[in-house]
Amino acid sequence: MARSPPLPKPTAAELDLLQVLWPLGAGTARQVHEAMQAERPDVTYATVLRLMQIMHGKGLLIRDESERSHVYAPAQARESLQTNLLKDLMQRAFSGSAKALVLAALKTGISKKEREEIERLLRDEDKR
Repeated sequence: MARSPPLPKPTAAELDLLQVLWPLGAGTARQVHEAMQAERPDVTYATVLRLMQIMHGKGLLIRDESERSHVYAPAQARESLQTNLLKDLMQRAFSGSAKALVLAALKTGISKKEREEIERLLRDEDKR
């Protein structure tokens, strides 16, 4: 059985771009650039376009070339990519231990609201 190639890991800049593109679903470089301007007014259109082209080459974005302006969309859903990145982090930094990862995350400080939400999730899980 052939193994599928490992999924590409986005850089920090690529993750920033994906955070903008996921809510849009798909968009042109111009649309993504305009959306990124709110958080990063220093980012240029040329930088966004080049990054999107690189991400397409890496398999992080898919591209529809049927229109004059190419439309890009994430190749993976947010949850899927987050799960893959989390599994990789858990393996590399926590020797595969989900417990160690969660304890480290909790020690970094969480808000009262986040703690209550986690406790509610755990209670709901126990009821199943």
